[in-house]
Amino acid sequence: MTFGLQNCEQKQKEKTLEVEKEVIVESEKPEYFLLRPEVEKAYGYSHAVKIGNSIKISGAVSMDDEGNPTAVGDIEQQMKNCYADLEKILKHYGCTFDDVVKEDVFTTDMAQMLEKSAYRAEIYKNRFPTGTWLEVKGLALPEFMIEIELEVHKSE
Repeated sequence: MTFGLQNCEQKQKEKTLEVEKEVIVESEKPEYFLLRPEVEKAYGYSHAVKIGNSIKISGAVSMDDEGNPTAVGDIEQQMKNCYADLEKILKHYGCTFDDVVKEDVFTTDMAQMLEKSAYRAEIYKNRFPTGTWLEVKGLALPEFMIEIELEVHKSE
């Protein structure tokens, strides 16, 4: 009789694990978002993907809808353009900059970036996310001076 009870308990645990497994797999189906579909298809990337409560956003650069660089030579305006695009993506997923947990900034001119970085306080009003700032030799196009990518955690 003891064997029968253990067997039932074991089957119940297996059923519970199966149900939990199904729920987890279903909630982790990726949801892709293209901000500029033609540009992103041409370069071979998706601007963002949501899996569960996590959202990964590809680096935003200062470009128009055809993929042409904008605000050439003006790092502050390029930064503002990046954040404007990032905000559109966040809104698509029902998020704000308060949901950002990691921000990585790539720039071709760290000295200028540091001079203009105070603008970020207008974006991150409550707290700053974790992240890394790197000076790089170049970005996708020579006119780009800054690229910003985000990781987001969306609370349900």
